[in-house]
Amino acid sequence: MTLLLAGDLGGTKTLLALYRSEGDRLDCITKERYASAEWSGLGPMLQHFLKDHHPGNGQVDGGCIAVAGPVQHGKAHITNLHWSLEQSELAAECDIGALELVNDFAVLVYGLPHLTANQQVVLQEGEADPTGPIAILGAGTGLGMARGIRSSGQLIALPSEGGHREFAPRNADEILMLGWMRKELGLERLSIERVVSGTGLGLIFLWLLHCGGLEDINDLTQSALAWRQQPPGTPGRPDLPAMVAKRCGEGGVLSSRAVQLWLGAYGSAAGDLALQELSSGGLWVGGGTAVKHLERLKSDAFLEPMRSKGRFRNFISGLPVNALVDLDAGLFSAACRARMLAECD
Repeated sequence: MTLLLAGDLGGTKTLLALYRSEGDRLDCITKERYASAEWSGLGPMLQHFLKDHHPGNGQVDGGCIAVAGPVQHGKAHITNLHWSLEQSELAAECDIGALELVNDFAVLVYGLPHLTANQQVVLQEGEADPTGPIAILGAGTGLGMARGIRSSGQLIALPSEGGHREFAPRNADEILMLGWMRKELGLERLSIERVVSGTGLGLIFLWLLHCGGLEDINDLTQSALAWRQQPPGTPGRPDLPAMVAKRCGEGGVLSSRAVQLWLGAYGSAAGDLALQELSSGGLWVGGGTAVKHLERLKSDAFLEPMRSKGRFRNFISGLPVNALVDLDAGLFSAACRARMLAECD
């Protein structure tokens, strides 16, 4: 039996878990949630967790901590916590055989090949090349992207800032929307995640209001104006993206139009990523919106723009595309990476 530590560290909360690996099985033994700001650093938190759940039982074989932010040379800095992390120091402090810090979106790559049917939902059937590259993107607060390649039988996760690429409008509506968003946000260029994110859905709705759409007048319009005027983090600020999605489900015409435009841009970005990485091993859609918009991701509003890539339409149409719906996918993926590290140690 191999004992593994997995963690998902965020500015607000941190999840820690112990997993047991036997053969191909990977089982969660215990899991705890901590308020990150209540701790002076990750080291004391890990030591407290292991003291409670693994007291005096020897070394943990491998560990992986997913962190919200970039990781360079085994080091990471969590800005809003003022924590500086170094994986070698954490491994020594906590008696872990091999420990690695990984970006919290890139870590998902390590879990993708091991997902069960309960952890993902098929968006498009296809045949995966078991030796080919894989890729994942996910809209939430921003637009995360990552890819994985195989070398000498090992999967290597490569982080990406692809969500900050330039947004490329595909039609007249998107051209007009691009111009309005640049002016609204005071930007010379517009990145993809300004459109394909939770905030992006809110901005698309505001643009439609600007264009004279009044179908969803009254409460939603007032909330949209308040959302526009109040900076993020303002107490009581309306959750406009969630309100637009809800009104879309109730048949609101303007909200439905906003969601359709958002899905089109999202699908196009997914297809572009698959082309860029030639992800013959599969493409996944994750992030905070995958579960919330699951049925919409199954629709042609998302899938057709994804496939509409000219001479490469057949390539995209033949890829397996899945939505990652496991809310603990970050922990699971960190455990998968920890198992790899333990096996190589």
